[in-house]
Amino acid sequence: MDTVFADRMKTLGTETAFEVLAKAKALEKQGKDIVHLEIGEPDFDTPRNIKDAAIRALNAGYTHYTPSAGMPELRQAIADYISKTRKLDVKPEEVVVTPGAKPIMFFSILALVNPGDEVLYPNPGFPIYESMINFVGAKPVPIPLEEKNDFSLDPEYVKKMITKKTKMIILNSPENPTGGVATREQLKAVADSLANRNDVFVLSDEIYSRIIYEGKPESITQFSGMKDKTIILDGFSKTYAMTGWRLGYGVMKKDLAEKIAQLMTNSNSCTNAATQLAGVEALTGPQKEPEKMDEEFRRRREVIVPGLNNIEGITCKKPHGAFYVFPNITGTDMKSKELSDHLLYNAGVAVLPGTSFGKYGEGYLRLSFANSVENIKKALERIAKAVKKK
Repeated sequence: MDTVFADRMKTLGTETAFEVLAKAKALEKQGKDIVHLEIGEPDFDTPRNIKDAAIRALNAGYTHYTPSAGMPELRQAIADYISKTRKLDVKPEEVVVTPGAKPIMFFSILALVNPGDEVLYPNPGFPIYESMINFVGAKPVPIPLEEKNDFSLDPEYVKKMITKKTKMIILNSPENPTGGVATREQLKAVADSLANRNDVFVLSDEIYSRIIYEGKPESITQFSGMKDKTIILDGFSKTYAMTGWRLGYGVMKKDLAEKIAQLMTNSNSCTNAATQLAGVEALTGPQKEPEKMDEEFRRRREVIVPGLNNIEGITCKKPHGAFYVFPNITGTDMKSKELSDHLLYNAGVAVLPGTSFGKYGEGYLRLSFANSVENIKKALERIAKAVKKK
């Protein structure tokens, strides 16, 4: 007898990267050589000082429950870091620590968005945005990120799509999957459109804020009145190569932080204690290792972008942040899913179809350059041969 699931489960989406990774691993078990460009995970090891901090914490007995909102020392370190980098006055009680940054998306939408509300979100964009909007019974309103605009935000479109039913706007800069970056002027225009709307929140996904190649990262919180309307989502996975540690956080007004902490109590109880102390070391310790990672990502960008542009039928814009490229593959006369499957099964290169990130991703692929230059070059050779053969 099949299990009868709750109706809400029909609305829940997934993250295709993990599905493609599973398929790629299965092919490797069969003896096939696969170049992994599908998963958004830095290929570096977590810096030694961070690992040592966790080991010290474990040896010192930090193996028990912590407050649901996070340990005081980590909340203070995050408040200091956000205050410094975003030029804000952030208090520890405005910080909630979670096991990974993704729960901040989940909890923020659960806490603020009712069935029938509208949520604007980037498309192509991180798939969990749309998944969670649907899950709570709200209406997803896509903000198209177009190649002709360098995959950047169109504030006039955002302004046009805001209605009386709008409850949240999700922003992501630098952006996954395109590498697009919102400018100060674009964010100010969005902030101006919300000047008279105290009932609309902004979920600002800034997880890639430390991985930027031109200019500096901008946050909508810098504009008057926006701090109390914004939830900053950030974490440790990308900057410090800590994906498996599951450590993230949200910064928001105090009364909302209390509700998010309540959701933590009802779901995870708390975040791992030793991991939190590793997070304190990450933020307050030496920053040479993450800076070296960023320089290596920059070097890889200079390999993968021209390499893709040299393949017939493919064009690729240079991303301004994160570690993804989003090449246009319309010249191959193949759909996104068709080409991604062809590359995986016939060329041994794991990538994601642009449609994994929404309907506006058709005609594109997402490739992560969180892999070595050697492997990126190998992948480019295989892609070129596979496209030509097809």
